[in-house]
Amino acid sequence: MEERNGLSARSALLSALLGSHPPSLPARHLVKVGALFGIAEGAVRVALSRMVAAGDLLQEEGRYRLSERLVERQARQDESRDPHPRPWDGTWEIAVVTAERRAPADRAALRHAMTALRMAELREGTWMRPANLLRAWPATVTEQCTLIDGRPHTDPTPLLWDLDGWATEARELERRLERAEGLAEGFLVSAAVLRHLLADPLLPAELLPAGWPGGELRARYDAFDRRYREVLQRHLTG
Repeated sequence: MEERNGLSARSALLSALLGSHPPSLPARHLVKVGALFGIAEGAVRVALSRMVAAGDLLQEEGRYRLSERLVERQARQDESRDPHPRPWDGTWEIAVVTAERRAPADRAALRHAMTALRMAELREGTWMRPANLLRAWPATVTEQCTLIDGRPHTDPTPLLWDLDGWATEARELERRLERAEGLAEGFLVSAAVLRHLLADPLLPAELLPAGWPGGELRARYDAFDRRYREVLQRHLTG
């Protein structure tokens, strides 16, 4: 079986490596991760070969580790768990696409970069967010956009993010963390929480609704993850 509970072999293996520090695991451990979801050893090894060929993983001496591109994703994931925003003075970052005759690959690369930077698109070609995060602008952005610092006359937050939707899902994930039983279910819930934290816009407190669950979800997940990692490690090495 290559997929169970909506989790493909590739997704299971990537989740295992993204959650490992350093992001490197021996093949036998990855086979055991697949077995949690009924994924046969052969299917796991086929998926690993395809991921190496695609540049997702590097193989050396029976171990697999994330490629540089996915190590960057892990860094964003780690930041989502423990963000360190700077004090906000009311300034917004605005990026306006001004490059002409962009290739489809350039457009896709820009959208990917903006998502990683937690920018939101106000309208096609105009991206913005509060200037409360410390990070550099990659060349993908600076080569296609004009960057502006500004102060909107009215708060554009409701136009940019569905904060109610994010909060509702966060509270459901808190309940799932409390109910999770067994390695397979814990693995799935853990991956869902990390994906959701990556979607947190990390807004200043001044722009968040009352009772925002971001901090509570992180605290509950950290406690869950410490317990879960101990159990998972015993399973993989046993």
